[in-house]
Amino acid sequence: MSMLPPEVIKTRTAACKPARGSDNALGRLFLCTYVMCSEKSLSLQRMNVMGNRLLLIINPVSGTTSKKGVAEHIERRLCAAGFDVCTEYTTCAGDATRLARKGVENGVFGVLACGGDGTVNETARALCNTPVALGIVPTGSGNGLARHISIPVDVDGSLDVIEANHVQSCDYGTVCERPFFCTFGVGFDAAVSDHFARQHRRGLLTYLQSAAHEFMHYESERYHLEIDGREFTRDAFLVVCCNASQYGNNAFIAPDASIRDGLLDITVVRAGNRLQKAVLGFDMMAGFIGKNTLVETVRARRAVITRENEGPAHIDGEPIVLGRRLPVECHAGSLRIFTNPNKGSFTPLITPMRMMLNDQALAFRRLFYGKI
Repeated sequence: MSMLPPEVIKTRTAACKPARGSDNALGRLFLCTYVMCSEKSLSLQRMNVMGNRLLLIINPVSGTTSKKGVAEHIERRLCAAGFDVCTEYTTCAGDATRLARKGVENGVFGVLACGGDGTVNETARALCNTPVALGIVPTGSGNGLARHISIPVDVDGSLDVIEANHVQSCDYGTVCERPFFCTFGVGFDAAVSDHFARQHRRGLLTYLQSAAHEFMHYESERYHLEIDGREFTRDAFLVVCCNASQYGNNAFIAPDASIRDGLLDITVVRAGNRLQKAVLGFDMMAGFIGKNTLVETVRARRAVITRENEGPAHIDGEPIVLGRRLPVECHAGSLRIFTNPNKGSFTPLITPMRMMLNDQALAFRRLFYGKI
């Protein structure tokens, strides 16, 4: 049955009242029934076009906070906003990718990743080059991608972003054909990620302890880089390819990076003494890393990083062992993401300070009010 346009429905509905004594009363009643059914079908059709079905994927062991009651709270909020939510839980590595692919096959409008950057990575890789949007409910330790696009790191704040339904086409990167959505790196940051992953506790304090441990022991390596026809070699403390601006925990390795410019910000930190590296740490947290004398940043769509031996690397904070030759590429506009329509511009010192105060306020609310 073809759908009636809204203006036709309105006109015909007004004519549905049978006139007294009219021989056409039965016909008018039939028309009224037809219009009402058409109106209902049109409403359902519009709902399906707009997309109201969401798949929620929860990693119950991400971050440091309990996930008790999170699913029910999210479902209640989003159902009240007109969404139809189905919830699944991960139990092992790769589950989020498998579940997200199933969501794509079932034609959902969006898949929400409730967890940290590892959960976001697993979920997002199944959504690349599809019409299905990625939503982030950040409950991890670093939450780098969520912070970059100004998604609040509390459940209610992130749901405000989902309800705003502001979906944008964003970039993602690959290294050796493995996708990353925040950062990929080799060198010191990869060593920190590896050490951090082996700890029993999560959170910022544990991450800082891992960074301090590697700071005392890590030795710089030699890298050969091919970037847009240029070739150069550096003894580097780290090399990191950034789709987003930070590692997580408001550590800004590429403050000016954008996930919508079709380019990766490739940051090379040259070898220096311990004092210079300590200053580098302050500049990264304050957003001044671009002014540090050890730092070079180049924007490119493609690059090849070659090191002397295979070894540790990290993809969105998750440690991995990769080979000597590391081709990287930016895939422009290939992932749809629920983003914050009120995201502001980055201002060194001011933006990191505001984010730090927001984190402290959230920790206070969780401690005293049990806020999810």
